[in-house]
Amino acid sequence: MTVYQSDLLRTLTARGYIHQMTDAAALDALAAKQVVPGYIGFDPTAPSLHVGSLVQIMLLRRLQQAGHKPVVLMGGGTGKIGDPSFKDEARKLNSDEVIAANVAGIKRIFDRFLTFGDGPSDAVMLDNAEWLDKLEYIPFLREVGQHFSVNRMLSFDSVKLRLDREQSLSFLEFNYMILQGYDFRELARRAGVRLQMGGSDQWGNIVNGVELARRMDGTEVFGVTTPLLTTASGEKMGKTVAGAVWLHEDQLPHFDYWQFWRNTDDRDVGRFLRLFTDLPLDEIARLEALDGAEINEAKKVLANEATSMCRGRAAAEDAAETARKTFEEGASGAGLPSIVAPGATPLVDVLVGLGFAASKGEARRLIKGGGARIDGEKVADEAATVTVTDAPVRISAGKKHHGMVNPA
Repeated sequence: MTVYQSDLLRTLTARGYIHQMTDAAALDALAAKQVVPGYIGFDPTAPSLHVGSLVQIMLLRRLQQAGHKPVVLMGGGTGKIGDPSFKDEARKLNSDEVIAANVAGIKRIFDRFLTFGDGPSDAVMLDNAEWLDKLEYIPFLREVGQHFSVNRMLSFDSVKLRLDREQSLSFLEFNYMILQGYDFRELARRAGVRLQMGGSDQWGNIVNGVELARRMDGTEVFGVTTPLLTTASGEKMGKTVAGAVWLHEDQLPHFDYWQFWRNTDDRDVGRFLRLFTDLPLDEIARLEALDGAEINEAKKVLANEATSMCRGRAAAEDAAETARKTFEEGASGAGLPSIVAPGATPLVDVLVGLGFAASKGEARRLIKGGGARIDGEKVADEAATVTVTDAPVRISAGKKHHGMVNPA
C-alpha cells in the first residue's frame, strides 16, 4: 500500500474513500504543502439529498478536516439538463422555479457537515448557473467544444451502456459532460480549485475536466472518485422498501433516519463507521470486532453518530430513546412515524400513508407475504382494516419499520 505524506490522502485511504485518482503522487505533494480547494457538484433534482449522496458530503468534510477548502457546487445550470451517467433514461426536466426551490432546500443540509466562512479552509457554496446561464452557444462551441473528441465521449461507459442497450440519449444529455468539464476549468479560474471529487460514475466527466483545464489554461488539476457504495447484500446504498433515505427531516422523520443506520447489515458496520462518522479508527476497530448480539451495540453507536451529524445530537438521543421504549419496553414510542386515521381504515392505505409501501399493490404484496402486523399481530387478509378508537395502534412492516395510527 502506498504511504502518503499528506493528511488528506492518508485519511481518505484509511477510511476507504478512494477508488481512482488521476495523479496520486502530484496531488499528495500539493496537499502536503498548501491548502487545496476541492469541489463536488450536486444537481438539485429534489428538495433534499439522500443517503446515496452522503459519501460525497463526507468527502468534503474530510477535505476540510485535513485543512483544505471545500467548494460545494450547486448545479443550478447543469440541473436543467440532468446527468445521464449510468441512467436508463433521461431525467425529467424541472422548471427554473423548481430548481431554485430545490437548491434552497439542499443548501440547509451542508451547514450541518461543513463550516462556511471567509477563512482559508472555510467552505463556500457556488452555483454553476452563474456562468452556464450566460454562455453563448457558438462562442462556447468554438472555445470549448474543440477540445472534446466525440469518439472518446462515446467510449465512456456512462454513454456506451445507454447506446448498447439501444436506449435514447438526447443531444441535450450528451452535452452534460462538456458542461461539467467546463465547470472544473471555470472553478479553477474563479476560485483556484485544484481538485474535483465524485462517485465512480463521474470518472469520465472528471477526467474531461482535468484535460480541459490543461489544454485551455495549462493548469494542473486533479480528480478523485469514491467506490460505488453498495451494502453487503448487494443493494444500492440508501434505497429501502419505503423509498429513499432523505437527509432532511422535512422528507424523513428523525426516527426513520436513525433506524436506517441501526438496521445496518452486520458485515457493513465497520465500513459505515469509517465512512459516515468521525469516530477514531481504533475505536471503530474495537466496535467492528464485536461478535454475536454485541454487534447491535456497534449498530446503535453508528445510528447515534450518523444521526447526530446530520440531524443534531438531540434528534439522535430522542430517536434512540424511542427505539429503546418501542423494542425493549414494548411502549408505543412517541417518535415513531405516524398518521391520523378516523375509525376503520384499510390496512393497505395505512401502509402507504406511513411510507412503508409505495403503492396499494405493494402494500397488498407485503400483507400477502406475512410482513404486516397490527399491534404485533400478523395480518394475512389483504382487506384488513385498522380500527382506531381511543388509543393509538402500532403498525409494523417487516422487522424494521414501525409506525403509529393515531385517533382523529
